[in-house]
Amino acid sequence: MSAVLTTLPSTAKARSHPATQIRWTAEEFHQMWSFGFFPGRRPYLLNGIILEQGPMDAPHANGVERADTAVRAAFGAGWRYRIQLPLVLNQHTDPMPDIAVVAGLLTGSPDHPTTAALVIEVADTTLKSDMTEKAEQYATAGIEDYWVLDLNGRRLIVYRDPAPLPASLGATAYRKQQILGPTDRVVPLAAPNSSILVGELLP
Repeated sequence: MSAVLTTLPSTAKARSHPATQIRWTAEEFHQMWSFGFFPGRRPYLLNGIILEQGPMDAPHANGVERADTAVRAAFGAGWRYRIQLPLVLNQHTDPMPDIAVVAGLLTGSPDHPTTAALVIEVADTTLKSDMTEKAEQYATAGIEDYWVLDLNGRRLIVYRDPAPLPASLGATAYRKQQILGPTDRVVPLAAPNSSILVGELLP
């Protein structure tokens, strides 16, 4: 379950009050983190709001580990595998996805990546947010392959084909959604010669 962080520094609290209509930027969020404002916490930034994920329970941790293992085997070399690390989708959003597969090798000290070939969120208490707010942010950023591993439902929800909705709605969404069970297989768009058994992702 996610919640808005309420124990920000005093200056941050004033800045984040809804009446101000001011949103945090990714740069400010990362700077606050580097200054040690979130000790022992798991914050992320969504549309300018700093939220906090709950404690990492065993099913969630094991789901991340299993998914990471399966994805590395499917993609192989030539990719970066980022686990709960920054992915700056826009000026006001860094959702810190559970898994992001990024093309290329890490050389030097580049900025945080801004896109990924595959993003996976592991959901036990965050399913609604992962399927709505986060899905919209990933679609808007043009992430072609977005998976939600629903631990309680024992299923994988695959989102693909992001496209703008009618102008009156002012949003972007995935046009394709596929629900797969433990005995089904999924083929990553960026690794078309590999397939992953959904059951291998589930703890």
